[in-house]
Amino acid sequence: MSGKKSGFVHLHVHTQYSLLDGAIKIDDLIKRTGELNMGACAITDHGTMFGAVEFYKKAKSANINPVIGCEFYVAPRTIQDRTVMDNKGLSHLVLLAKDHTGYKNLCKLASIAYIDGFYYKPRVDKELLKKYHKGIIALSACLQGEIPKLLKNDLYDKAIESAHFYSKTFGEDNFFLEVQHNEIEIQNHVNSALLEMSTNLSLPLVATNDCHYLNKEDVKAHDALLCIQTGKKVNDIKRFRFSTDQLYFKSEEEMVKRFASFPQAIENTLKIAARCNLDFDFGTYHFPVYDLKSDRPVSEIFEKEVRKGYEQRLSEVAGRYPDYDKEVYDVRLEYEIKIISKMGFE
Repeated sequence: MSGKKSGFVHLHVHTQYSLLDGAIKIDDLIKRTGELNMGACAITDHGTMFGAVEFYKKAKSANINPVIGCEFYVAPRTIQDRTVMDNKGLSHLVLLAKDHTGYKNLCKLASIAYIDGFYYKPRVDKELLKKYHKGIIALSACLQGEIPKLLKNDLYDKAIESAHFYSKTFGEDNFFLEVQHNEIEIQNHVNSALLEMSTNLSLPLVATNDCHYLNKEDVKAHDALLCIQTGKKVNDIKRFRFSTDQLYFKSEEEMVKRFASFPQAIENTLKIAARCNLDFDFGTYHFPVYDLKSDRPVSEIFEKEVRKGYEQRLSEVAGRYPDYDKEVYDVRLEYEIKIISKMGFE
């Protein structure tokens, strides 16, 4: 990276970890971010945090501030509700980690979304957002966000209620109305309503491009991904497709030109990125902390449990293989105990 730093950074980006939806490889993303002299970049894959550590390491190595985020699927009711309406009524919400607390909360939400909330998509709900809101900056997302969906249908009062909820949940300094300029006709209508809402509610705007592919010419490859995802052929007339070729990783110049009427929304990308300062500690082992309910040394409890489990396993082995060589197992057991104790992993 050289020259003057860009006055804009991308905060809504889908990588290869948005399976069959994002067509941006992380290595290519880091390279392109550097070429455009952007000092930061976000990763906001759909419903997952799978790419966070890889992205973090590679961004740090390239002297780029990694903004770790996720675009969550929010259930219209609760994650326990599972009807056709609950699937079709999903909305998107972009969440960015400001710090380690925020990162842990994003991971918690993503885990719950898959383990407890999965119904066609990994889902969270508003009660979970209220519980795990700390350390997070929220963006209202694309046209599939709750607020934009309401504005598309001219339900302005309900959109205001939704904005109040997210502003109260994350804090008014941590919730931004997301404007995009993607040549989708309804987007202009939504942007106008978002601008009005921003003025009336004193909520800040932020400009994004909902990047799904790196370069404009990659749109055909991305379209093929969508076909694989939906089990359709490229020539199928009624299949799902994006109605724009603008969802690529645009330069500062392109974004500034597009958002000439929203200069503050461009500036806010830098302000948000500057507030996201997540540091991973790769030099410390982060083990779960267990209440052993005992004053005995951990090493003593560990070895007792190992030998107890070992005897149980041996009885299973003996039942299946009566002629097994017990000495081989005994030697291996002592070796493993010694190594684990030597490294302090009890």
